[in-house]
Amino acid sequence: MIQAGKTDEIVWGEGNWLFLDIGFAHDAKSCGLLIGEGEPDCVQFSIAKEKIVSVAEHASSSVNLVIEAPLSVCFTPAGNPSGRTVERNGSQTRYWYNGLGCAVMVAAMYLIRELHGARLKHVVRLFEGFVSYKDRTIPTNHRMDVWLLRQVVQNPQRFSSCIVAPEQLKQEPTDQIMSAFCVAGIDCGVPALIRQSVVSSHLEKS
Repeated sequence: MIQAGKTDEIVWGEGNWLFLDIGFAHDAKSCGLLIGEGEPDCVQFSIAKEKIVSVAEHASSSVNLVIEAPLSVCFTPAGNPSGRTVERNGSQTRYWYNGLGCAVMVAAMYLIRELHGARLKHVVRLFEGFVSYKDRTIPTNHRMDVWLLRQVVQNPQRFSSCIVAPEQLKQEPTDQIMSAFCVAGIDCGVPALIRQSVVSSHLEKS
């Protein structure tokens, strides 16, 4: 069973936590993957999918999966795509239905489809990771991005401003928000969103 994770379920030590900065490339190691207390690694999409499904199938308790990709979508009452609150930063926008957002959402669909068909003994809770509008003066990569997301989960009180509840994602009260996977016949619900932790965490690790 795959379901949307809630804000009050962002608790380190409950279940198994996996963090994926998902990419979709022919040869490149385009995915950052971090499992539990381990070290982050860069792997190809197929390897990331294989490892995540294996962890989920063999887990002895619930699995919490954070995917850095749009896991919910938003539409106007007329049925046109609408941006979510987190996707606007001043004059900058990175909406789920444009460019890279669409590409990684498709990658996430293939991963979720694989999980949906797996032999799951325990629930898999989905959380959306959102790593964007970073300080470009401090270079990051796929490994660092998943590490920054783990920091939030390990310190949810300290980084409470990095956690966004599903109801806070609508730009307009009349917008309709739903699981990104409804289009594939899999309604996981709208998960809580986790932004990357602040730059100070990056400096602490370096």
